[in-house]
Amino acid sequence: MAKKKKPVNEMSFLDHLEDLRWLLVRSSAVIVIMAIVTYFFADYIFDEIIFGPTRPDFVTYRFFCDVAQRLGMTGDICIKELPFIIQNTSMEGQVNIFIWTCITAGFILSFPYILYETWKFIGPALYEKEKKNASIFIIASSLLFFLGVLFGYFLIVPLSVNFVATFSISNVVKNEFNLESYIGMIKTSVIAAGLFFELPIIIYFLSKLGLVTPAFLRKYRKYAIVIVLIVAAIVTPPDVVSQVSVSIPMLIIYEASIFISVFVHKNKLKNG
Repeated sequence: MAKKKKPVNEMSFLDHLEDLRWLLVRSSAVIVIMAIVTYFFADYIFDEIIFGPTRPDFVTYRFFCDVAQRLGMTGDICIKELPFIIQNTSMEGQVNIFIWTCITAGFILSFPYILYETWKFIGPALYEKEKKNASIFIIASSLLFFLGVLFGYFLIVPLSVNFVATFSISNVVKNEFNLESYIGMIKTSVIAAGLFFELPIIIYFLSKLGLVTPAFLRKYRKYAIVIVLIVAAIVTPPDVVSQVSVSIPMLIIYEASIFISVFVHKNKLKNG
């Protein structure tokens, strides 16, 4: 006979830990299952997705080239070659990369389910009206995460690859990138961008808890702008088009977070 779950106000600290443990177990199981699914598409994932930004005909490079030509801009925006090679220097390197890439892909594909499990965990502490918004929370958070992943893959990754591939301190030095370093850069860029796009959702809950206010976000807006511009300057080539393309979506996300915080704050004042 299944054990009946206690009401949240009767649960001890250990009961909450038990719920958290099962959240992690179920989420990990789904990630592994999705990682196994990606195994059957490994050739496409590596050849077309992972190593896509290493080719001059990658969609992002062609897009910026077309934009530059229409604006009458000259320079090295149109990429004809990416002078580097990717090499494996470890005996088990390709095996490890294969496994962890499948797990990373499994995590990305499992993100909506992880959000669902997270909502189930925090749901008992929410008001009845908030519980009814579970589907909205999961759909909105998932869409933001996947938009962030696409932003990281189609903008941050290719611009970073182009920059490091064409940067040279001397003609004597040839770029031969380690496979683990290249894959690590892609994973970091994609997942970090996906999580950054969750900022409006995070701000919503922090505002609900009273830990963040619109005034706080407005006060530190100028610092946020500076940080975004610095990040854009680091991960993109030294041209205005690339830097603006990365900066604008990140600034829009921050401004959207302020708007959400204002909405939550007004509702709290309205409801007393």
